[in-house]
Amino acid sequence: MTYADDDRKPPRSRLRVGLATLLFFIYLAFVIWVTMTPSLDGVGVDSVADRVLRVLHRVGVPDAFGYMELEFVANIGMFVPLGFLLGLALPGWGWWLALLLLPAYSGAIEWVQGEYLGGRVSDMRDIVANSIGAWIGTFVAATLRGMVHARDRKVLDRAMWQRERERRAARPPQERVAAPPRAPYVAPARDPYASAPRDAQATAVLDPYEPAPRGANDTAVLDPQGWSDRTPTAETPTQRLPY
Repeated sequence: MTYADDDRKPPRSRLRVGLATLLFFIYLAFVIWVTMTPSLDGVGVDSVADRVLRVLHRVGVPDAFGYMELEFVANIGMFVPLGFLLGLALPGWGWWLALLLLPAYSGAIEWVQGEYLGGRVSDMRDIVANSIGAWIGTFVAATLRGMVHARDRKVLDRAMWQRERERRAARPPQERVAAPPRAPYVAPARDPYASAPRDAQATAVLDPYEPAPRGANDTAVLDPQGWSDRTPTAETPTQRLPY
């Protein structure tokens, strides 16, 4: 028995949320270690930065791109995975919270560095770089979630269409409902009282129950009941009324 047979709602898949949450906290611990270490002299960051700069200058990057520019780009790259993983871990439309939480987290890091870590320097440019990286990762995660959602909708629609087609094919022939026949086209009837267009020289033929035409110098020939007659006769008394 399937969920569709007894109207039960299938459970949500928690694999994406669980895996993204686990990876987010692992990477968050790495970021905390990098940013909250009192000094990075023993880690060898400066030597790594020097080697990266030599490689970049060798491949054609201008010499004006120095240590400050490399640090700015590195701060952007450090927060891209945070934004991406948090954008995947937050359920539903809550991914936009990452656009606010991660810049606030970066500001808290710079505040702690300036207040409690004497060997570190607090810089506003680090907050800007971290925010840019977080926003890039969050938007990439939101785009990926939208693409997966659209793909899943197509797969479900295709499966439902195939299931309905198989269900109709399994019906006995006498239970199949044929399409109703199309009604034949019937042209609209012409109005028998519609008159043809008249020109200036045409002579009007009056209906005995139609009021006579009136003009500035016209006169009407009326019978005793007030109706016009096409041809006055001696048997019918008439009178002329000026208009």
